[in-house]
Amino acid sequence: MQYEGVHAIPESIRNDDHVIATYFGQSVEPDILVKTASIAVEQTTGTWTRVPAETDALREKHMGRVISVTEVPDYEYALPPGTTERQYVFRVAFPVCNLGGQIPLLLSSVMGNISMIGKLKLVDLEFPPSFTRRFQGPRFGIPGVRKLLNIPKRPLVNVMIKPCTGLAPAEGAKLFEEAAMGGVDIVKDDELIGDVEYSGCLERVKLFMAKEKKTFEAKGEHTLYTVNVTERPDRMQILARAAVAGGANALMVNYLTVGIAGMQMLAEDPQIGVPILAHLDFAGVLYESPCSGMSSHLVLGKLARLAGADMVVYPCGFGKFNLLAEKFLRIAINLRAPFHNLQPAFPMPGGGVYQGLVPFMTDLLGADWIVACGGAIFGHPGGGTAGARSVRQAVDAVMAGIPLAKAAEDPANAELKAAIDKWGIYGDQKRLYDIKH
Repeated sequence: MQYEGVHAIPESIRNDDHVIATYFGQSVEPDILVKTASIAVEQTTGTWTRVPAETDALREKHMGRVISVTEVPDYEYALPPGTTERQYVFRVAFPVCNLGGQIPLLLSSVMGNISMIGKLKLVDLEFPPSFTRRFQGPRFGIPGVRKLLNIPKRPLVNVMIKPCTGLAPAEGAKLFEEAAMGGVDIVKDDELIGDVEYSGCLERVKLFMAKEKKTFEAKGEHTLYTVNVTERPDRMQILARAAVAGGANALMVNYLTVGIAGMQMLAEDPQIGVPILAHLDFAGVLYESPCSGMSSHLVLGKLARLAGADMVVYPCGFGKFNLLAEKFLRIAINLRAPFHNLQPAFPMPGGGVYQGLVPFMTDLLGADWIVACGGAIFGHPGGGTAGARSVRQAVDAVMAGIPLAKAAEDPANAELKAAIDKWGIYGDQKRLYDIKH
């Protein structure tokens, strides 16, 4: 048999010794057993032809093994006439000893050269404890962030500084104060601003954290400021350490443009020790194709959590970005479900999130998520403080079991009423982005 010993059954491997990768493939080649076996060998011990140093002993320890192949549909006795392309799901077991306990080599192994062979998508990864115990994962996670903010149970409220670019640090600090006074729990830099000429990262930390102190004294609630330290990895670590030394109480990183392991470096640095928010930009390049790349719940869920993200921004799917509801939920599941030694991370759906979405989203996600608003707060008719209050009022109403429309009738919730009058309630209309754009 060609590629003898490559095909096996799941029961023939030790699960704790292997990372299991699941793929969706489409191929015009007639023999899918040969195709899948060639992938397993290519990504572990071999190349297009057997070489002398690839001994049987070396293959036994280091070779990947195909442990299942299922054609879709599962044809048994004949292919339909005229079939030119076959679709199949297959699983490959990669020896943990090949992977070095690190994300770059993991991704090089499970989706390296084969990412260029045509229609092939990595749809899942199953990690054994022997692999995940080499990772710290989220330092704070959902429990730790809640403890920092003294918020035992409700969705947290985040605001992105808007406009995205062009603001001087003092202008951004004014917006920070407005939102914090209105009751937001987290103020996030936009992903498009970093340590730039018109707005230095450390200057923002100095001014924003002074506002954090002021607003805490006024309202008795702390506010996390996730300052964007995205940079070249060596400079990023220096910048992040300096930001924390300067008083930053949280960090943000565009983890896919920096590199997933770059975020892990920050999360596991003992000189940093603050929550980390992972931003999704660039993710679509990796997951949007239905037949290449890798699934969104890996990019935005499992891998981000493995690398130490405490909070992960990902597309809302019900605002201005498209994402199937089941994909939206699967990302949240991968961030929060039990995962060996790793703490759960906060899902933070963003992109067109507004007050009228809070009941729907809380019904989907429960209390453990972050309401990520930007325009819905700073675009509120009453300004940033009123906008922040309106989101908190929406959250409080949902947690109390009060319908949003009824809560808006309360004179104490005038800010919420203004928001609903302007943008409506999700479910009573089409998507906000479809209406306004």
